[in-house]
Amino acid sequence: MPPKKYFRIYSWNVNGMRAVAKKGFFDWLSTARADVVALQETRVHPEQLDEAVRSPKRWRSHWVSAERKGYSGVGMYSRRVPDEVHVGLGHDEFDIEGRIQTVRFGGLTIVNGYFPNGSGRNRDHSRVPYKLDFYRRLFDRLEAGRAAGEKILVVGDWNTAHQEIDLARPTQNRRTSGFLDEEREELDRWIRSGWTDTFRQFDQTGGRYTWWSQRFGVREKNIGWRIDLALCSEALVPHLQAARIHSEVMGSDHCPISVDLDPAALE
Repeated sequence: MPPKKYFRIYSWNVNGMRAVAKKGFFDWLSTARADVVALQETRVHPEQLDEAVRSPKRWRSHWVSAERKGYSGVGMYSRRVPDEVHVGLGHDEFDIEGRIQTVRFGGLTIVNGYFPNGSGRNRDHSRVPYKLDFYRRLFDRLEAGRAAGEKILVVGDWNTAHQEIDLARPTQNRRTSGFLDEEREELDRWIRSGWTDTFRQFDQTGGRYTWWSQRFGVREKNIGWRIDLALCSEALVPHLQAARIHSEVMGSDHCPISVDLDPAALE
């Protein structure tokens, strides 16, 4: 088999690692031709995973868990050993929820984030300030590196649809967390500051979503939201080869997204 001419990163909110492992995850992984798979909402502590899931053959893995069991969490599989791994944002109010891991492969930094939902337990907007603070603290942490020309890719479930074409029913969701003006403005700020939405570099059409309600028939009718994103720094833009949404892949209420990079991005 000829060598690959790309470095492929997937991002997928799996809505429970133990659950998706029983729904064909590793069958998918065997054909995905992935170099890195960033996972969100793993909802597990690594000791709760079978060895074949925690450390599958020919993969390196790293897990970040919330203090509260069965909640939040991120994880990553990679073909090569990372040069560096960092956990969290350095702020306890976020880090107890296990939402961030930062991994470096050579000259490429990948940030895997499970961004908070703004809805509280009573389906109100009580978590919006917490959500926006998370966005801003991550932005501030990455800003010096971005401005200095570092190659950075931030992937994950951002829990915000940026523009009207990013959800099927924008008018009906103006007052829904995930499409509030203040949430969308925070994404605007990232874009204005030099971050690039990799998918929009290749596809400007609507109707391409990454999350669907689990209500009956919603996914079949494609009544969805594009809230799983991969944003890259300016220095990484010349290395972009493709960015895709894999809506055909089942197993979660989200589907995977992927970004293909020129392998020179790791130099």
